[in-house]
Amino acid sequence: MAKKAIILLSGGLDSITVLAIAKQQGYECYALSFDYGQKHKAELNAASQIAQSYQVKDHKIMSLGLNAIGGSALTDNAIKVPDHLQDGIPVTYVPARNTIFLSFALGWAEVLQSQDIFIGVNAVDYSGYPDCRPEFINAFQQLANLATKSGVEGHPFTIHTPLIALSKAEIIKLGTQLGVDYTTTVSCYSADEQGRACRLCDACRLRAQGFYQAGILDPTSYKP
Repeated sequence: MAKKAIILLSGGLDSITVLAIAKQQGYECYALSFDYGQKHKAELNAASQIAQSYQVKDHKIMSLGLNAIGGSALTDNAIKVPDHLQDGIPVTYVPARNTIFLSFALGWAEVLQSQDIFIGVNAVDYSGYPDCRPEFINAFQQLANLATKSGVEGHPFTIHTPLIALSKAEIIKLGTQLGVDYTTTVSCYSADEQGRACRLCDACRLRAQGFYQAGILDPTSYKP
């Protein structure tokens, strides 16, 4: 019987690649997405399409409402998504987002008796988010195994981060080798309702640079 795995599925380039990796490794995949109060829902529409295409065992979209606390250009209408690269931790950082997402994934994994959680964090071509670093992942994995019935009873969890040391170009090349169709993904922080990208935000710039460096045609749909 195939081992079960929770896949954090945002609908973006990295998360579809992680899902393809987990499927290739033989896991029975359960996809988890979040309606966390982000300004657009195009990425959730993409996540639903991807989950269906990959025939995951189950796909949950959980509502969190992080817009109630704001503090990020992705959730707070008072903060504009920047159209230029920023130094330091950018305003698109969502406070504690990956900690919250992984906590929900951990709870579902324990219910499913799964010890494996996959997340597409990246510490190479990323926007400076502290919750995308190996130090954070290692600390959360230790927490997971201290704070759960499963961990205490000798069934430890592993947080899989297969993309964490790869450049965006390397991620795209790997996904292409696995047959990933990136036309279905949405990475843009300011995508419109059709999922068309803005070209200007950090996510768009990193994505376009990745396809260029990989020598692969960028299939992204952009706004006119």
